[in-house]
This record gives sequence, C-alpha cells and structure tokens, in this order.
Amino acid sequence: MELLRVEHLTKVYGKGTNMVKALDDVSFTVERGEFVAIIGPSGSGKSTLLHILGGVDRPTSGKVYMDGQDVYAQKEDQLAIFRRRQVGLIYQFYNLIPVLNVTENITLPVLMDGRKTDEERLEELLKILKLKGREGHLPNQLSGGQQQRVSIGRALINAPAVVLADEPTGNLDSRNSQDIVDLLKLSNKQYGQTLVVITHDENIALQADRILAIEDGKIYRDEVNRR
Repeated sequence: MELLRVEHLTKVYGKGTNMVKALDDVSFTVERGEFVAIIGPSGSGKSTLLHILGGVDRPTSGKVYMDGQDVYAQKEDQLAIFRRRQVGLIYQFYNLIPVLNVTENITLPVLMDGRKTDEERLEELLKILKLKGREGHLPNQLSGGQQQRVSIGRALINAPAVVLADEPTGNLDSRNSQDIVDLLKLSNKQYGQTLVVITHDENIALQADRILAIEDGKIYRDEVNRR
C-alpha cells in the first residue's frame, strides 16, 4: 500500500545567473513499511528532497502526498502539526537540546504537541536503544553513538508515518554505524515504520529494500535490492 507519493517535484534557489535547480522534476512513490536508501554525490539534491518530504522546506513546484494528503496544501500551523506527528527526522549532527536530558530530548516532540507521553512506549524505546540507566544524562555526557540513539528515540516516540534520516551514521565509526542501521531496521520491522535514509555508505544502501540514486537533482536509478 502506497504511503508517500512525489509528483514532478522541483526546487529552485536564487534567481538569474545565481539560480540553482536543486531538484528537477522528481517523481516516485514509497510503499508503507518500505526501507528506501537515497544515494548520490554531494550537492545532488538528496538533503533538499528529504527536507521537502518532511515538510521542512517548500517545493518550488510539484506535489508531495502523505497517506493521500497533499502536504503543502496545508496552512503553516497544520504543517507544523504534520511535522510533529507524521514525520520523524534524524540528522547527522543529532540536533539534541544540550540542556535537556535523554528522556526530555526523546519526549520533546510529544511535549511540543501538548500531549501526554506514552510511558510504555518510552520505556520500550529506552530499552531497545540501550539507553536504560542514562535517562538523566545530558548530551555532552554521552558518546556519539548514544547521542544518535537519542535522536532516533525522538524520531520514533510519536510513532510517525515515516522516518527520514539524513546521513545518520556520518559522524560515527563503522561499529556504531552498523548499530544505528540495525536499530533503524528494527524500527522498520518491529514498528512497521516506513524508512527513507540518505547515505554515502554503500553497505547501508545495500541493506535497504530499494535504492534511489540522484544526480543533478534528477533520479537516474530506482532499483529494488535483491538480497
């Protein structure tokens, strides 16, 4: 069943001689529960695409549908709710709040939404993410791998429709990188999360169900992994 549909997506920055076309007529669909890896060289449009899928950056033209809903037909306040409830974003640089502890960072999207934390889900995530006993730690008291686990917990706490990860292992060594990928795959299988991951790491891409390759703002390859 289709979860995400992208139709003729274009994103242009600047004007005249300074104009850069970051995305150029991009169209594809993602099935519910699918694990998709997006690869391509730096400047190819990968991060721009991810931010548009997540409701962070508006397209110049084209459509993004999530569960049949036209994402950018919404008003700004509706779009903010969409980002909190339907999308889990994971960044390369973790983006944790330095004055908040592990539990507070993970539950931040719930609190911003004015809702009560599902304590059972939080407890399960802390266990899966191997963060039990570190609930009160601040980000600067954690290793890079632990900080990235916190950011994954934050992305999963609201049980979003899709998890979008932008180079989630970019700052980690190979052992921690595989741990993070294993966690994302676990969320994909255990929670049925749809997963879209930008990566430069071929080993990570080969673990996905499907690979989209982007260059110069265009998709030039869309293939299913035969594993």
